[in-house]
Amino acid sequence: MTEANLNIAPEQVAFFHINGYLALPALTTQEDVGKLRDSYDRIFRERAGRDEGDQFDLAGADEEGKEAALPQILNPAKYAPEMNDSLLLANCTKLVKTLLGPEATCGFAHAIFKPAKIGAETPWHQDAAYWGGEWLHRGISIWVPLQEAKVENGCMWFVPNSHEPREVYPHQSIGNDPRIHGLELKADQLHRTTTGLPCPLPPGGCTVHGGYMMHYTGANKSDIPRRALILMGGLPGIKRDVPQKYPWIEDKQTARENRAKEAAVRKAKAPISVGR
Repeated sequence: MTEANLNIAPEQVAFFHINGYLALPALTTQEDVGKLRDSYDRIFRERAGRDEGDQFDLAGADEEGKEAALPQILNPAKYAPEMNDSLLLANCTKLVKTLLGPEATCGFAHAIFKPAKIGAETPWHQDAAYWGGEWLHRGISIWVPLQEAKVENGCMWFVPNSHEPREVYPHQSIGNDPRIHGLELKADQLHRTTTGLPCPLPPGGCTVHGGYMMHYTGANKSDIPRRALILMGGLPGIKRDVPQKYPWIEDKQTARENRAKEAAVRKAKAPISVGR
């Protein structure tokens, strides 16, 4: 891995813990951004991970032959391993350890692509709503645009201080359609988002937020695609004494999940190769 060269000031660490998010104008170099963008564009062109359930439409029913409104690839470094040698990962790892302590870890989690003109919004939600209610989560997301991120093309928005208390509010599948992987806060919870603030960024900057922070990105109304890499870092979760139930997860019936299950069956049936 490339050696990290990032320095985070104590007041930035304090801002993150008080407000629940942080924005940095430069997490890596423009040279590194260019290399990552090449890898990113390649795996989206190839629809890498489609058969495994790793590539899918986050905001749609993921129907074959229909253009995706919000394509996503889980674990992009699995399909572009050169990402693991990037300055971005080195600096993200240093950032996570600075914010959470030396035992924190970091890696590439997913990539989200908003096509020009038609890229859908990512509605207000909390990441922990995806993660299940058995644990008190201590993960953080580092969101990195690979071109300028503006209100017009889908920069991040946050509700300051909405990370406390660490509670997941009622969610549903986008449009209340269980075929759609993406989640959104239920309409009767949207009053909690009225103080949301945009965080425009240059390419290679980042925002950082925890799993309970309310956040959103708007539709891409611009003439160029909006590319974003998301890395995940954090510490192990803490087991809850009383698990929380998330019906919006239990009700899911997505094509992505079906492909992932079919891929797991194929893998289980595959013959084991024995070296000689």
